[in-house]
Amino acid sequence: MTTTRVLLADDHPVVREGLSAMLEAADVEVVGQAASGGEAVALAERLRPDVVLMDLRMPGVDGVEATRRITAAVPGCRVVVLTTYETDADILRAVEAGAAGYLLKGTSRAELVAALDAAARGETVLSPSVARRLFQAPRPQPLSSREREVLTLVGRGLSNAEIGRELFITEATVKTHLLRTFKKLDVSDRTAAVMAAMDRGLLP
Repeated sequence: MTTTRVLLADDHPVVREGLSAMLEAADVEVVGQAASGGEAVALAERLRPDVVLMDLRMPGVDGVEATRRITAAVPGCRVVVLTTYETDADILRAVEAGAAGYLLKGTSRAELVAALDAAARGETVLSPSVARRLFQAPRPQPLSSREREVLTLVGRGLSNAEIGRELFITEATVKTHLLRTFKKLDVSDRTAAVMAAMDRGLLP
């Protein structure tokens, strides 16, 4: 049986050391440890692990962006998120970035090892509560290019009338685009729409 090679990414040294000791005791090879998302990307490119066990909240490059970069730069490397956060937005962002799994830090050693092995084989691994939230969460609808343009100008502080003049459309048309955007993003106002779009990487 081939041993799964794992890279750990977490900004807390105690967490990394604890995970490393736990996994090594279960015959999982820990090939490296990263204290930030940027370091995780660099180490993944150099060490080519089977799986990166990724924390979400880290300084600089966060876990989601690091996941996106690793899955693009290191073919065959799988990223499994290990975090304390299980909000719908966090889960969807990680999955959309290419994560092969999403586990919570309350996961037992046996479950964690099994999940890492499964991820290395190409399977998707989710904590039960995460799976429920993921499949119950509404799928985000894509914004049209015009809706993104309108929202970008909203983010710059322009009023509906100013946006209309900028894009050569009527103020009523601007309002229509915004209402459609609110529905797609499941928000009720302009500020929330801009924040939700930025969170999902929909705005420049």
